[in-house]
Amino acid sequence: MNERQELILKIIVEEYIETAAPVSSSFLVEKYKLDISSATVRNEMAELELAGYIMQPHTSSGRIPTEQAYLWFVENLAPKKISNALASKLVVPEIWDELSLKALAKNLADISGLAVFCAFHRHNLYYTGISNLLSQPEFTQSKLVYDMSVIIDRLDDIINEAFDEFVEGPKISLGQDCLFGSFTASVTSKYRLKDHVGILGIIGPLRQDYEKNWQLINHLYEQISK
Repeated sequence: MNERQELILKIIVEEYIETAAPVSSSFLVEKYKLDISSATVRNEMAELELAGYIMQPHTSSGRIPTEQAYLWFVENLAPKKISNALASKLVVPEIWDELSLKALAKNLADISGLAVFCAFHRHNLYYTGISNLLSQPEFTQSKLVYDMSVIIDRLDDIINEAFDEFVEGPKISLGQDCLFGSFTASVTSKYRLKDHVGILGIIGPLRQDYEKNWQLINHLYEQISK
């Protein structure tokens, strides 16, 4: 990709993450005051589509990101430390134990607007925010709701089987690389607390605020690891 295509793709991904609405060339030029014509943007978008980064839904003239686009976006993400405003929404417990981690998971689900799980150790899983997850626009399709329900029913087994594969510090996994289905993405971290090892994670669709969720998980990992 050239620099102009990278800029256009970055804007498309960020806009779609925020609005869940297909992005058109005229919208990009108008909102971002791009110093190029809509026709030029359309040509660049056509190249991005041919390269597999964006696609056109049947019911729209705009474009949406593909898994390949999200992978590119995440690989080029340079998240900053969490803002004071965002950190203030997290109720970090004074005593780290199973009960406080459950309360923290609920708080994290509210802030992220997605599902959150906390594996305290093998065979001891708590999850919350499933209604947040299924209320996302992606899950208006009944097949995806069914597929996600199958994943939720198997969540304990999935996390237990992959327990040793999780790493300390925030890690983003999406699409084909995500344990929870190719239509999902997760931000997870293994943590060490007293005499046990656990995992904390956010699960959502491919369209999610990766930078924000990375910051949330990273901040909590740092707090637990103190």
